[in-house]
Order: sequence, then C-alpha cells, then structure tokens
Amino acid sequence: MSNVGLRVYANIKRAPKELIEGFKGLPVANIADNMNRMSCMDAKIRPINEVPLLGPAFTIKVRPGDNLMLHKALDLAQPGDVLVVDAQGDLTNSIMGELMVLWARKKGIAGFIIDGAIRDIGTLKIMDIPIYAAGVTPAGPYKDGPGEINVPITCGGVVVQPGDILVGDEDGIVVINPQDAPELLIKAKAKSEAEYKTMEEIENLKWDRTWVDKILLANNCEFID
Repeated sequence: MSNVGLRVYANIKRAPKELIEGFKGLPVANIADNMNRMSCMDAKIRPINEVPLLGPAFTIKVRPGDNLMLHKALDLAQPGDVLVVDAQGDLTNSIMGELMVLWARKKGIAGFIIDGAIRDIGTLKIMDIPIYAAGVTPAGPYKDGPGEINVPITCGGVVVQPGDILVGDEDGIVVINPQDAPELLIKAKAKSEAEYKTMEEIENLKWDRTWVDKILLANNCEFID
C-alpha cells in the first residue's frame, strides 16, 4: 500500500566523498557560471552564519509550519549529509531551532538548508555548522506531520534530488547532479584559475575591455556625443 505524503526512504545514493570534497573552497559563483547559471537557489535562501556548506542532500518535505519529518531525518541522516527542507517557503512557524542544531552537530550533520523559517538565530549565527534559511520567526513548529523523507523536493526554486551535491558560501547555494560533477569540477577549477589571472591584469591595468564595445556594436548601439 502506498501512502503518498507520509513516506520515509531511509537509503540514498551518495557521490564518492573525494568527488564531493573536490568542490571545497570553490566559489559557488564559479561553479554556477559553468552550469549556465541555472542551478542556484533563490536569493531568499540566505546564510545565517559564515560557515561554508558542502555535502550530499538528504531531502525532507514537510507541511508548512511542521517539523516532525525533520526530527525523523535527524535520526536517519549520516555524518556529512546536508539536511534540505522543503517547507514551501512558509515563514509563519519556525522549522528548526538551537536544540535541533546542537543534536545535529553531535551526529556529524554537515549543514541545513531550510526553505522556511528558523529561530534562535542569536545562537545559530555563531555556531560552526552552516545554516541557510528563508526567514526567522520566534513562533515554534507543530509536530503532527505529514511529510516525506528522501523524495525529490523544491528548495529555493530549484529541484533537489536525494544525493545531489550542495555547495554553499556567502553568495548562496548551487545544486549539482552527481553525474555532472566530475566534468563540472574541472571547469569550475579552470574558471577560478582564470579569475586569478584577471585579478592580476586588473592590478596591472591590463584587463582587456574591448569585448564590451564589440557586443554593443554587434547590437547596433548608437553612440551620441
């Protein structure tokens, strides 16, 4: 019997750890530029602290304002997993607070992304675990369900599959399909190296700016004195 809307898939396929770790330290912007800028979460999903995020997605879909399934996910997730919660962007009730994050740290959870609200931000913003959320409210959650664990979800306007690689920094979060990750990693590293070269050109006033006028002329821009 299928019980759509109240299901738990305990096991997910995770990318090799060395592949995930390859993205450590790479700017999210450089990764996203090599994905045609199509896989970044909405700007409303903001970092609560300055800890960079990296790990495979452990997905949770909850009823807005209810965190029963997030509690269950805390018991099921493996060290290194990032808990990604689709709360439909609702900010009426917080989905998570200090106690849950303390428990997650003890279990080795790698971070949280909440498309919804959190609370206890005064403590969370100084903790050493990355947390992203759409908003903050003191109103607490309900614990009645329903919800689902490790199903495809939408978070910040992007579809997230269980096991997707998530990279987050102060700019935001990019979602990577593990099948695309090896080639993407090569491209993102090359992008970062190219930017270092551009920085040197800027420092020496040698940054080639001719491309700007080429585009304008190709589009028949009118220049007026």
